[in-house]
Amino acid sequence: MLIKKRPAWAIPSSEITPEPIYRARREFMTGTLAGALTLSLSPLLASGARASTLEPLDFTAASRFSTDEKKTPFEDVTRYNNFYEFGTGKDDPAKYAHEMSVDPWSVVVEGECARPGRYDFDQLLKPGNYEERVYRLRCVEAWSMVIPWIGVPLATFLQRFEPTSKAKYVYFETLHDPEQMRAQRSLFSTIDWPYQEGLRMDEAMNELSFLAVGLYGKSLPNQNGAPVRLVVPWKYGFKSIKSIVKIRFQEARPKTTWEMIAPQEYGFYANVNPEVDHPRWSQKRERRLPSGLFSPNWIETRKFNGYGEQVAGLYKGMDLRTYY
Repeated sequence: MLIKKRPAWAIPSSEITPEPIYRARREFMTGTLAGALTLSLSPLLASGARASTLEPLDFTAASRFSTDEKKTPFEDVTRYNNFYEFGTGKDDPAKYAHEMSVDPWSVVVEGECARPGRYDFDQLLKPGNYEERVYRLRCVEAWSMVIPWIGVPLATFLQRFEPTSKAKYVYFETLHDPEQMRAQRSLFSTIDWPYQEGLRMDEAMNELSFLAVGLYGKSLPNQNGAPVRLVVPWKYGFKSIKSIVKIRFQEARPKTTWEMIAPQEYGFYANVNPEVDHPRWSQKRERRLPSGLFSPNWIETRKFNGYGEQVAGLYKGMDLRTYY
């Protein structure tokens, strides 16, 4: 019999609700009621494949970061999400992400490390090492949900490249291929492609940081960031970059996409913090989806999204209103 140990931050089953909706930040920014935002390796999702053809993944559920809580329906999570490379509509990723081929896929590793190079996915991760982690996701637009990810600890993955003492930050980059990602061809995009993100090295090496290659026991759908994405559960969702093709260890702090677009609204750290409001809305509460116009499901937001025991020490002595 499998016994799962609930960590201190584990979400009570009473809080987990079957919800789907990844609404987009851009819709929120343009005045709609809600927005959203939001990776295996073997087998990879073939070009043109849809959610119904995803292959099951072998993984262990014995991780101390796993829970036995009810999961959000797979169909809902893959039907409504945000991936601006395929369009701003919430159904655009599900409609068009099959146009992106993730087989073959490679990742370039460069910068301050002893083992730089271009690596094929089958060189990087082994299915036997996958684990499941059920994490809370808090969107910067003040909605939240819970997702069971499949993958590996980010620290374990990064250590194999032997970063040097000069590596103070880790930079991540999403695929830039306008032929496969139709929204990158748009003349009206406000994003300077490719999508870029980054973490401080101690954040990247924290035990919660996760490299996801699947969800709900299956390979990651294209629309959810196939074949590999980042998951940092104590930060707002836009930090969890999708479809990664480049990782760079560097001494200087990297520039990140949303920070470059609106630095007064989306800081580099992006830690979930009810004490620091977004300039245009409060972060003190969140809508736990599902949440309707006439039946809103508001709950109090917890600092660091409820993971303070594991991550608060990373920011000791920092003014989180300045380093938001």
